Amino acid sequence: MNDVIGLIGDVLGWLMYFCYRILPDYFVSIVIFTFGTKIVLMPVSLWVQKNSIKMVKMQPEMNFIKAKYYGNSEKISEEQYELYKREHYQPLADLIPLALQLILLMGVIDVINHPEEHIFRGNPGVLDTMLGSLDLSSIPAEVGGIAYLIPLTAAFSAWFMCFIQNKINVLQAEQGKINQLGTMILSIGLSLYLGFFVKTGVGIYWTFSNLFSVVQLYFLNIIMNPKKYIDYGALEKSREELRSASAFESRNKKKLFAKDPYRKREKADYRRFFKDYEMQLVFYSEKNGFYKYFQNIIETLLEKSDVVINYITSDPDDKVFEMQSDRFRPYYIGENKLIVLMMKLEADIVVMTTPDLESFHIKRSLVRKDNEYIYVPHDVNSPNLTFRKEALDHFDTIFSSGYLCTKEIRKREELYRLPEKKIIEWGSSVIDNMIRSYDAMDKEERTEKAVRKILIAPSWQKDNILSSCIEEILENLQGHGYKIIVRPHPQFVRHEEERLAYLREKFNMDTREDMELQTDFSSNSTVYEADVVITDWSSIAFEYSFATRKPSLFINTPMKVMNEDYEELGITPIDIELRSKIGRSVDTDQLATLPQIVEELLSDGAFSEKSLEKIRNEYIYHIGHSGDIGAAYIMDRLAYYKKKHEEEDDD
Repeated sequence: MNDVIGLIGDVLGWLMYFCYRILPDYFVSIVIFTFGTKIVLMPVSLWVQKNSIKMVKMQPEMNFIKAKYYGNSEKISEEQYELYKREHYQPLADLIPLALQLILLMGVIDVINHPEEHIFRGNPGVLDTMLGSLDLSSIPAEVGGIAYLIPLTAAFSAWFMCFIQNKINVLQAEQGKINQLGTMILSIGLSLYLGFFVKTGVGIYWTFSNLFSVVQLYFLNIIMNPKKYIDYGALEKSREELRSASAFESRNKKKLFAKDPYRKREKADYRRFFKDYEMQLVFYSEKNGFYKYFQNIIETLLEKSDVVINYITSDPDDKVFEMQSDRFRPYYIGENKLIVLMMKLEADIVVMTTPDLESFHIKRSLVRKDNEYIYVPHDVNSPNLTFRKEALDHFDTIFSSGYLCTKEIRKREELYRLPEKKIIEWGSSVIDNMIRSYDAMDKEERTEKAVRKILIAPSWQKDNILSSCIEEILENLQGHGYKIIVRPHPQFVRHEEERLAYLREKFNMDTREDMELQTDFSSNSTVYEADVVITDWSSIAFEYSFATRKPSLFINTPMKVMNEDYEELGITPIDIELRSKIGRSVDTDQLATLPQIVEELLSDGAFSEKSLEKIRNEYIYHIGHSGDIGAAYIMDRLAYYKKKHEEEDDD
């Protein structure tokens, strides 16, 4: 090892000797030598800059991989390896500058420890320096006094270098605060050590090496600007995805270790589930209220077949427990036990409204590979726009709401060469039930209204109406003879109490007759009685217009996009296409025109009951018959699996 260091010292000694001959000042020669090493190593620094840019450029995809397989370190490592291989990225490249710096440091220490060998070349002499009485061959910890400035200056230069790197270095700027702080502490600590316990000349070399590194970094960013290569918007979205996955995992852990009053009940239901021998059909619901998406299918199955329906819910207070019967068996299974249960599932058919199968906590069964997983949509929105890109890829069968949904799924299969799924032309249980309820209302109650009613029903997304422009909307609509009802999304009521209290007070909603803030969601009569609904990107517009055959008015707040690549299919999502067919859209800077547009909607024949019914029948499958369609398909498939099992038993 000493021979290697001596060899490095010999090479650097010639450089130092050359610098000293140019300007015979020891301090200046060290500075020139340090600057020279940065010039010589510039090609390596450029290569490292390019490699770092490549790493950050890959980071969005890397974050999505981590989010998709959160907690599965082996799968993440496997996907990461494939990504690095595809992009020709060298993970160890960023260690090269550190390795070279350490090699240079060992050589510099050898040169400064033996100046008679490297600078005088065997001839005795005196090393002149502009620093006067400061001996550059002394060790500050031994001599003290003014020499203490060297370690302090070295430490400051290290802090300054790290501060700038954390701001503008393409890779270091993307590190977490803890990593940045750790690097800074290590660098400052090393600088203090070199300054105090190694000869003063080494401390000077280290100080100027740090300072020249800052200059070099700015130069590298000029000739190879990271902003030209990196999509920082995509990077931020990927971070949000990763934070979402991390938050989900964190919630699960908290639930796991928290005292759960329903744990005994969950444990009993878990045992009961696996003891049941009639497990051909399983429905899964995330929480109370989701039963409405399955309602028509389940009711038809109970009426027209003898199949046993096993209904798993992750909500212990789900209302389905009130309707328990011999052939409808609800089970409470929390999110943690659900992970294991799903992997052990042996049912023939699993029906769920939860997308992202295989992407997060819900996986396909590990013990049986031919289960059929059916996706039932909540609404008629575009799955290509409102879901993550791969949200439906791992389902076998899709109950499609309409032809645009079918078209999107088939186009995605073609574009990405995915296995073809079964697509059932199904419809919408929610819309069917709303139509049934609306048509059952007394006709006079629906048509003879002294005052036109406007229902404002926003979505629960960022920049929704209530968060962005509700005050302007109310100010422009009041005083025109309308009864205005503001009906927030239930999640908004839960999380934005102060905002609602402010609106209630500002517009005196508790005392006036023409405006109301409604937070009781036990009845849909308000929705049915409204003459126009005003919303942003909520699916309530489609449900309202298709059930009541009345127009909707859309406020063009920022659109919620879960799949940034939704345009690649070349299909206009139903969320966008229907805005001009069942109503009108208004930009947020045109809210003064709202009263005029409301009157146009109420009088324009293009939005008459007959016109809207025609549009509804064009875009939604089998109006009024979704339950029959869904149940018939499931019964047919159960008969197929029964025959298959019998044949296997005979063999």
